[in-house]
Amino acid sequence: MKIKAIIDKILILFFLIAGTKSEAQIRLALYGGVHSANVMEKNSLPGWDTTTGKFYAAKTGFQLGFLAEIPIGTKGLYFQPGFVYISKGRTYSKYNDSNTAVLTDTLYAQSTLNLSYIEVPLYVTYKIPLSANRKSSFFVSAGPYFSFFYNGKMNLQSRTLSSNKFNDENVDLNVGKAADKYNTFDMGLSAKAGFEFGNVMISAYVSQGLTNLYTAPYNGSFHHRLLGATLGIWLTKATAVTKPPRDADFDGVNDTEDACPLVAGPVRWKGCPVPDSDHDGIDDENDSCKSVPGIAKYHGCPIPDTDGDGINDELDSCKTIAGVLKYHGCPIPDRDADGVNDEEDRCPDQAGTKENGGCPIVNQAIQEKIRYQGKNVQFKSSSRQLTHDSYPALNAIAALLASHPELHLTIAGYTDTTGGPKYNLPLSQRRANMVKFYLVKKGVAKNRITAIGYGSQHPVATNKTNKGKSLNRRVEFILE
Repeated sequence: MKIKAIIDKILILFFLIAGTKSEAQIRLALYGGVHSANVMEKNSLPGWDTTTGKFYAAKTGFQLGFLAEIPIGTKGLYFQPGFVYISKGRTYSKYNDSNTAVLTDTLYAQSTLNLSYIEVPLYVTYKIPLSANRKSSFFVSAGPYFSFFYNGKMNLQSRTLSSNKFNDENVDLNVGKAADKYNTFDMGLSAKAGFEFGNVMISAYVSQGLTNLYTAPYNGSFHHRLLGATLGIWLTKATAVTKPPRDADFDGVNDTEDACPLVAGPVRWKGCPVPDSDHDGIDDENDSCKSVPGIAKYHGCPIPDTDGDGINDELDSCKTIAGVLKYHGCPIPDRDADGVNDEEDRCPDQAGTKENGGCPIVNQAIQEKIRYQGKNVQFKSSSRQLTHDSYPALNAIAALLASHPELHLTIAGYTDTTGGPKYNLPLSQRRANMVKFYLVKKGVAKNRITAIGYGSQHPVATNKTNKGKSLNRRVEFILE
């Protein structure tokens, strides 16, 4: 993330939390200073402290940048974020004794680690007034800092014994996370104390790094440590920063004028949502039926029902004629157009009368003959098998149907009560089917016969005697 973006986010965050009863005051200062910079190294190399570490020392560095100040409350607390260029590092210097100089051909060796960062300190400062007008004060500050690597070089100097030649070389440093590279990011803690006289502030400060600035090829830790002083000059007077009006629901209507401050709404409704009187999800401004729930397709009105049959037009195949849901909003069909709908018509394909259940009126004499013969059709107990005496009667019925091809026959099968309803109902259907099978075998068209089982319903005799049960194991024939 870019340094400017980080600073902007930090400033915005602390400005929001720096709420006071009065308007917040902010000002800007130019400040800089010098310091003693060092790198505190710890490692596990045997004898390093006595053979090498003692030759490292601090170097002089400086910093220059800007400091902003924002009040926090009314108790003398301030938030002071900064943006500075700062130099850090350390030096190494060793003068060899005569024996070492002869062995290494080097009189002395010196190196200076020069590291430059763009640093963002974030101070919280407390001020104690030293004068009645509060223009002079003593202050203490502390807070974290974040450093971003800017550049770095290692300056190497030495003098050769044999030629008395002076060597001076600058080497660019490698950055990254691998061994023998310098990290691009560092962070730590800073503290300072000083005095403020009008627009001038003087302070002494110390800072300590918390992260490794360098990845060594051996196990070790490297942390910056600085001790120095700064001088700052306030460039601007404290300026009032007006807090923007609060708008909790972000609807463009300030909370002081918003009748619904936690729910977004337009200005014309004083910051409240447009009403939805019928709670159908379509606001009243777009609802043509404000008091009746509807859908967006019909502008907030219900789906129309043109024929008033309770089936809306989108599901109604006969929009202008009242019907029933079973037939998609159309009337129940009447295939034979006899005025009796197919659900009530026992002869839906033959025109008949309402009094005869939609069937043609059958000659009474023929009906009586069928009924008479039907009384002789019976079954063996708990079986669909016809008794021997049933066949002459069935042959007579087949002959009668052959002579009257316009007639339709319904066979109603029955049982006695032996076996219970769950057993008797399918048994009665099998008995009716058996009679139909026999008549079809005798030449009656299959589509002229309907077979229905009724179980032990409608007994014609008592089921307490064998004779009565025999009479109840029957079929009845209805001509249509």
